[in-house]
Amino acid sequence: MLRVGLFLAFLVVPVLEIWLLIRIGSVIGGWQTVALLIADSLLGAWLVRREGRRAWAALQGAIRSGRMPDRELADGAMIVAGGALLLTPGFLTDILGFFLILPFTRPVARRWLSWFFGRRVRVMAARSPYGALFDRGDGFGGGDGFGGGRRGPVVHGEVIDGIDGVVADGDALDRRRRDA
Repeated sequence: MLRVGLFLAFLVVPVLEIWLLIRIGSVIGGWQTVALLIADSLLGAWLVRREGRRAWAALQGAIRSGRMPDRELADGAMIVAGGALLLTPGFLTDILGFFLILPFTRPVARRWLSWFFGRRVRVMAARSPYGALFDRGDGFGGGDGFGGGRRGPVVHGEVIDGIDGVVADGDALDRRRRDA
């Protein structure tokens, strides 16, 4: 499914970019369209540099304080991705690049990407033969590490002491282990 989506994105996005460039060029003129593309590239480069420095300073501060810099690393990755999108000529990719870079839209992008990647991890874990071992019901693992979220049928039985094969109740087995 992801491969089909990527194929369509690499096919559809350039066609949309060319269509939009032609439409804007027919309204404001060819040279003005090129000038607008150069201007938003320069603005984007300045913004990437400024926000990249801020993200780097925040990352260093988080490391110095001894906490996990998860938000700072996500911001840095979004700034790099946004910068790459701004290098691609076209207005649609520039809009998405600015959305990832601007400090007031980045938290929205971070929440959306966190939801998207969390969903992808849950789907991939469900496909994995080991996915049930780490599922606690919410899809992020944890709990007791042995499928704590899913309960199967209860199997009643009795505890057998492995040393001498004697059937023992729980209290007698605990006393015997303490005494040994």
